[in-house]
Parts: sequence; structure tokens; C-alpha cells
Amino acid sequence: MMTTQYINKKTKLILICCFIMVLVNSIAGANPPKRVIKLGFIPLTDCAPLVIAKEMGLFAKYGVDVQLSKEASWAVVRDKILNGELDGAHCLFSMPFSVYTGIGGKSGSEMRIAMTLSNNGQAITLSKDFCGIVGFKDLKKVAGAIKTVKARKEVTFAMTFPGGTHDIWLRNWLSACGVSAKSVGIITIPPPQMVANMKVDNMEGFCVGEPWNGVAATQNIGFTHIASQDIWTNHPEKALVVNKTFAETDKEDLKNVMKAIMEACKWLDVMSNRKKAALFLSRPNYVNAPVQVIEARLMGSTDLGCDLGVQKYKNDYMLFYNNGMVNTPKISYGIWFMAQYMRFGMITTAPAYKDISQKIIMSDLYAEVAKSMGVPIQEDMKPFKTNLETIMFDPANPAAYIAGAKK
Repeated sequence: MMTTQYINKKTKLILICCFIMVLVNSIAGANPPKRVIKLGFIPLTDCAPLVIAKEMGLFAKYGVDVQLSKEASWAVVRDKILNGELDGAHCLFSMPFSVYTGIGGKSGSEMRIAMTLSNNGQAITLSKDFCGIVGFKDLKKVAGAIKTVKARKEVTFAMTFPGGTHDIWLRNWLSACGVSAKSVGIITIPPPQMVANMKVDNMEGFCVGEPWNGVAATQNIGFTHIASQDIWTNHPEKALVVNKTFAETDKEDLKNVMKAIMEACKWLDVMSNRKKAALFLSRPNYVNAPVQVIEARLMGSTDLGCDLGVQKYKNDYMLFYNNGMVNTPKISYGIWFMAQYMRFGMITTAPAYKDISQKIIMSDLYAEVAKSMGVPIQEDMKPFKTNLETIMFDPANPAAYIAGAKK
């Protein structure tokens, strides 16, 4: 028979255990584990802001637990952002507009742009069919060269997503060369697969981000004909694009993600840091490309291939911060991309340009983050002109621009 003393000791032990459990649960409730924020990226050099924010501990510095997810294509990124499998991603700036207008997805599907990640740093690569016929930025000879190649085979160009930035750079270039986009084939290929597809003669040219233009030149598969900054200097390229629900219900976490990425963008624009950045990016879990190729083009040195020599970009190479000029997501840029869709017949009814751009671009949230980081906010809605065009684009009157561009 148990003694009263033993029963009392057992009761005390049980009470102590219960007290400890209550205390532990209370502490856990006060400091719940951080939710994991999942951000996707495509293996391109300009995914660098996300990679650096992760590798340099900047996400942790701002109190967010971020997991990076390497994705296979922009279509996969689109689907995962829309269904919430990804909270956000390194993404083509124009993708949300392409999807919303029904070019690259279901019309009316919403993704939000929190900030711009990069300017410049894409290119159009031509196959060896054009080597010795067309030189660097030699636009006047392109139409004739295409006609020559078409005499023996179909001419096809590749880009990475319908209505995406690479699609629009390609169409602007063709127009400037006097070539109708309808007279050639335009196909969609994921960025890391561009070089392999050109190698087996699936296309005569492609527009993609680095390092894949550099890889094609290094492997003597093609040559860099023109860089995107030659088409439009300091153009918007990649953006932090986020899931609508995440943007609307988890703004504090999103702001901290943006702060970490902003600091990474600043770090990346210190040129002495770019060799280290190239080492991170070259890893198999990120871009998985030769570090020398990534580094060279990050530093503004473009070995064109096809015995065309090296082109040095001194202040218009790939930029991530540029004293705050890169990161403001401009309403006017959204309007410009949608105007391109109308100009090139990708949509037939004019969208509500400004309303859609304001819906997609989180200008107020960006302004709040930029102010807290001491980053100047850039003026928006001013007319501007790209390098290959003679007419100005006024975001207040896209119809006039389209009419002029079609002449």
C-alpha cells in the first residue's frame, strides 16, 4: 500500500510537470516560429539580389525566414505565384501585365510588383548562320541576312515568356531592323535551355538574360549581336513579384523581405563585390554556369564572339541599385509594356493602362520601404524615349505613341 507521503510527492511532481508545460506553451505562444517565406528564381545572373540577401544573411538580419526555390521556367514561376506555392519571385518586370491582359496567362489574374530588382544586362544572340554577315549593333544588315537564311530554312527566334521583357526587346529589335515579327517564327524557351536549343539548330537567334548569351559566345554556338541596354538604356528588367494574398495580408514580412533585398542591391552595385557575387551565382543550386562568364558580364565586359572582339560597358552594365534609380517600380513602365502589346497586335483592345498599372504596382508600399532605407524615390509618369525609337512615349497618352510607332 502506497504511503500518503509517496502520493503527495507524486502529486507534486505531476503539478510541476503541468506548470512547466504551461510555461513552455506560453513562451511558444509569445514567440511563435517564423513562417517560411518561399521566393522563386530562374537561373539567371540577375537573380543576384535574392541570392546575396540569402547568402549574406540579410533576410535573417531583417527577421524573415526565406527559402529560395530554383524554378524551371517563367510559366512555372507564374503558376506558383498565382496559386500561392511561392510567396514571390525574381520575375520579368512585364510578366504581371502579360498575365493580366491574357497574353501570358488567364486574363485578370493578379500578381503584384513590390520593387524593381535590376536594369540592363540582357542580349540578343544570333547563331553562326549570321556570323560574318551581321556585326555588333549592325541593324541595317539584319533584314537582308534573315532573307538570305530564309532561302534555305525557316528562321526562328526564341524568347522566354510571351509578353515578357525578352519578348518585347526582341520585337522592338525586329521592328528597328525593318523586319515584321509575323515574318519569322517566335517560340518560347526557358532561359537555361537556350544554348542547348541553338546548338541543335532549333532557332537562329534568341533574347535572354545573362549568363546564357555569354555562354553561347564562349562555346562558339552564337554571338552577342546587341545588348538590351543598347535597345533601351537602364530599362526595367526583373522585379520582385509577389502573390496577391501575401501582398495584402502579410505586409510586415513583405516589407522586411524588400529591405533585405534593397540592401543586397546596394551591395551588388559596389563593383569590388561582384567577383564574390559571381562565385555565389555560379554554384549548381543557383545559376550553374562558368564563374568567368558570369563575372565578366557582371563587370561590363562582353566578349561578343564571332571574332567581334570585346565590348566594354562603363556605366550601363547590369545595375541593381544605381543610387536608388533602379528600384522604384514605375507606373509609367507598366503602361509602356501594355502599349507594346497593342503596338505589336498581341492584344486587340486597349486596356485600362493606368488603372491596371496602379493595381499591379505597389507604389505606396515601396515608398514606405524606400523611405525607411534612405533610398530616393524616382519621379514617375514623365515622357521618355528608348534608344531604337524616334518618338517619345508619354504615359499619359499611350494611344498617340502607338499610332506614331506603327507608321
